Amino acid sequence: MPKPLGDEDGSDGHSSKICRFYLWPYLATPINTSGEFVVPMKRSVRPLFSILLLIVFAVTLSSRNVVHQSLGSAELDTNVLVQIPPRSVLNATLLKYAAIDIGEAQSKQEIEQFLEGNFGSLGRYRTFATWRRFNHRDIRARTSMGTPLLLRSPNFYRYWLDFRRVLHDWARNKRFQPEIMSELVQLVKHPIDKYNGLVDSDKRYSSCAIVGNSGILLKSDYGELIDSHEVVIRLNNARTEGYEGKVGSKTSISFVNSNILHLCARREGCFCHPYGVNVPIVMYICQPVHFLDYTICNSSHKAPLLVTDAGFDVLCARIVKYYSLKRFVERTGKSLEEWGSAHDGSMFHYSSGMQAIMLALGICDKVSIFGYGKSDSAKHHYHTNQKAELHLHDYEAEYSFYHDLVERPQVIPFISDNFKIPPVVMYQ
Repeated sequence: MPKPLGDEDGSDGHSSKICRFYLWPYLATPINTSGEFVVPMKRSVRPLFSILLLIVFAVTLSSRNVVHQSLGSAELDTNVLVQIPPRSVLNATLLKYAAIDIGEAQSKQEIEQFLEGNFGSLGRYRTFATWRRFNHRDIRARTSMGTPLLLRSPNFYRYWLDFRRVLHDWARNKRFQPEIMSELVQLVKHPIDKYNGLVDSDKRYSSCAIVGNSGILLKSDYGELIDSHEVVIRLNNARTEGYEGKVGSKTSISFVNSNILHLCARREGCFCHPYGVNVPIVMYICQPVHFLDYTICNSSHKAPLLVTDAGFDVLCARIVKYYSLKRFVERTGKSLEEWGSAHDGSMFHYSSGMQAIMLALGICDKVSIFGYGKSDSAKHHYHTNQKAELHLHDYEAEYSFYHDLVERPQVIPFISDNFKIPPVVMYQ
C-alpha cells in the first residue's frame, strides 16, 4: 500500500482524504486502473496552496467586515442610548468681556475705607459711632464744662469688630469660583437643616418652587401647585396674605437683597420676618456697607440669616453680563465697548430673582419657576402698584438665561462641567 501524501507540506493523510472527496474532487490524487495510488509530482501541490491562501485571505476580509459592522452598530446603539448633548462653542470675546467687573476698583476702595472706619458721606452710616442704640448721656457724670458725658455701649465695639471680620472674609472670597455651585448644599442647606433639627445630608431637596413677584401671577391659580413642592423660596418679602390662591402660602426660604435688610434695620429689633420668625433668610449683598446692617440684625434673628458666598455672586454676575452683552450686540449692532454706557456698567447688577434661581439649581433636584416674566397688561409686582422695571437690571437678558435653563442648559457659560444642572420647568 503506498504512503499517503501530506508529510512534505505539513498536512496529514486524513486531511488529504477530506480534501480529496469533499472539497475539490478534481484536485484529488489520480488513481490508475489497477486501483493503486499514483504519486504525483511536487509541483502539482502548488495550485492547492495558492487556492488555500486565497480562501484564507477572503475569509479574513469577510471576518473583518463583519466585526467592523458589529462595532459600528454597537457604537450607534451606544450613541442612541446615551445622547450626550455637545458642549456649545461659546464666544470667547463675550466671555472675556463678561469676566470684567467695571466697578471692581471702586468696590475695593470702598471696602478698604470701611475697614478703616471711614464711611465718608454714606448718610446714616457716617454717624454710626453716634447711633442712639450704642450711646447714652449720663446726666450724673459731667465734663469740666458741665456737659453730660457720652458713654458708649460695649455693644458698639462688638458690632464694630464683627462688621470688620465678616466684611474682610467676604471680600477675600470675592473671586471667580466655577465649582461654587457644587458647594451650595454645604453653604446653605446644611445650616438650614441643622436649624430645623435635621441631620446634615449632602442630598439636595427633592423639589423647589421659586416664586417671583411678577404681576402675571394674578392671571393663574398656582397656589396649590406651589405649596406642593418640598421647598418654596420667595423673594424680597413679597406678601402672600390675600394672594394664597395665586402664589400659595408656604415659605421655606426667604431670599432677599441687602437693601431689604437695610430697611428692616431701622425697625425695633430689626424685624424682617413677614413669613414668620422661623423662616431662614438668605441674602446677597448689594453694597458692602450693608454688612453693618447684617451685623446688627443677625443677633436678633432666631432663624439663620445667611449671606451668599462672594464667589457665588461673581458667578451670577458673569452669567447675566454674558447674556446682556450678547443681546446688546445682536439687537443694536454696536461694539461691546459701548455696552457699559448703555447699561451704567459700574452699577449693573443681576436681579434677586436670577440669583434665587441659581441658588435653587445648587440645592434642589427639580426646580419650578413661577412669577417670572412680564405682560403689558400686568403690574411689575403682583403685590404693589409698581409698573416700571428697574434699569439696574437687564431683565430681557435674564429671560434668555431662563430659556436656556429649560431648553438647552449645556450652553450656559461659566458653570463648571462637573456640575449637573437639574431639570427646570417655567410656568407662565
